[in-house]
Amino acid sequence: MYAALFPGQGSQRVGMGQGLYRASPAAREVLDRAEAALPGLLKLMWEGPEEELRLTENQQPALLAVGYAAYRAFLERGGPLPHLAAGHSLGEWTALVAAEALGLEDALRLVRLRGRYMQEAVPPGRGAMAAVLKLPLEGIKKALEGLSGVEVANLNAPEQTVISGLKEAVEEAAERLKALRARVVFLPVSAPFHSSLMEPAKARLAEDLKGVPFRKPRFPVYSNVTARPEEDPERIKALLLEQITHPVRWVEILKDMEARGLRRFLEFGPGEVLKGLVARTLEGAEALSVGEPEDLEKAKEVADA
Repeated sequence: MYAALFPGQGSQRVGMGQGLYRASPAAREVLDRAEAALPGLLKLMWEGPEEELRLTENQQPALLAVGYAAYRAFLERGGPLPHLAAGHSLGEWTALVAAEALGLEDALRLVRLRGRYMQEAVPPGRGAMAAVLKLPLEGIKKALEGLSGVEVANLNAPEQTVISGLKEAVEEAAERLKALRARVVFLPVSAPFHSSLMEPAKARLAEDLKGVPFRKPRFPVYSNVTARPEEDPERIKALLLEQITHPVRWVEILKDMEARGLRRFLEFGPGEVLKGLVARTLEGAEALSVGEPEDLEKAKEVADA
């Protein structure tokens, strides 16, 4: 019994997915479909430039395509279906595609628009995000009291939280947090994601979601908004919109999975961000990143253990 995890923005790298494309017919089919849906995507993923791949509207569909390709390659090798699944922010969309709640082509089109709308919701230079380390959530909330324009955006690990908002407000919050001996690292992002400033993006995406068919997932997928597994198609669709302006409750998701008896996790996609968050959140849990062909057999062993 294992949980499937799918990463969000920040995990991308030039060249991702190439090994899977060469080694796995199932992954190749996924990536060819992604290229047909969004022409030029594979060239950007494999050749860059990195600055263009890093653009929100490009990295979101690229990460979705590679995460789903890795998952399909794992199934092709005889890997079992997960008991539960979750994705970090954008990764929730990948998880829903893996669970067959949403079609790949619809998802790729929608996350490209999602990325574009999020980028355009706040003028360049007006927003900021910062990771706060070495300070529990309660201490962060206390430091933000009375300060408008900044919100908690990502609850990634017990002592790794991201704040988001107007640049000046985030900078002032950073000074308050440093005074409490927290480590504050400003993130190289161009918009204040998962904050109320993303409201225009949510409104625009709502129009595009109308008429897009969602189905009951083959296995439950956690919502970042509720930190609980969801199975009702209409509720899943509504929560995907709410996710744009709400915090990512990753710590609660992992702890809820652990409470349900899950101690093994496979992260499908490039990088090892979620593997690291599992280690920081659940003592003794086993996690493996699956982004290259050589990861597939080990992933099967973890899933079958």
